[in-house]
Amino acid sequence: MTVRALSIPTLKGEVHAVWHPANGPVLVVGHGAGAGMDHPFIVGFCEAVAEEGIAALRFNFPYMEAGRRTPDQAKNAIGAFRSAFDVATERSGGQQVLGGGKSYGGRMASMAAAEGMRAAALVFLGYPLHAPGRTEQIRDAHLYDLTTPMLFLHGTKDPFAEPKELAKVIRRLGDRATLIDFDGAGHSFERSRKDDPRVVGASLAPHVAAFVRERL
Repeated sequence: MTVRALSIPTLKGEVHAVWHPANGPVLVVGHGAGAGMDHPFIVGFCEAVAEEGIAALRFNFPYMEAGRRTPDQAKNAIGAFRSAFDVATERSGGQQVLGGGKSYGGRMASMAAAEGMRAAALVFLGYPLHAPGRTEQIRDAHLYDLTTPMLFLHGTKDPFAEPKELAKVIRRLGDRATLIDFDGAGHSFERSRKDDPRVVGASLAPHVAAFVRERL
């Protein structure tokens, strides 16, 4: 099916988005902090998810739309995610709508859900649990308020989520959380500099599809 370009209104102005159609549930995908919705990892992932029968909506956060590389206030990103989620809900045909994304995008999805966004589930592609080397500052408090199923896809060499620290969070979340480790993979699931990010992103789609089938 043919993708479609969209515009999403936010409090910081309109942002670009792309709809990848499918006949099943919908996943709203936020990008990482340093790269927008057209990064090959995000594109490859969304294309592959749609092939698995899950529609995907990828979009830019307002700071990225404005040509900046550094995120601004979290409230702006959370608001943009909720706007994208509303658009996805309108286009879902009554199907369930999930939230998630790569690193920063997944974290903003979780914060939006903590503020009331009614996601059927959350999908984290490398959740940024802490800054590299800063395990004393864990970004997890809001996760425990969530009741929705959560999928954590995690590279075991991800400096943004030390395996021992992430394991503590998963244990505390209990049945709400599903963790899939990728041995030897980094924050973007890369194992080598030669890895094609589009192919790497696409390789995660079957795991997301299996989670959706099992949990939803």
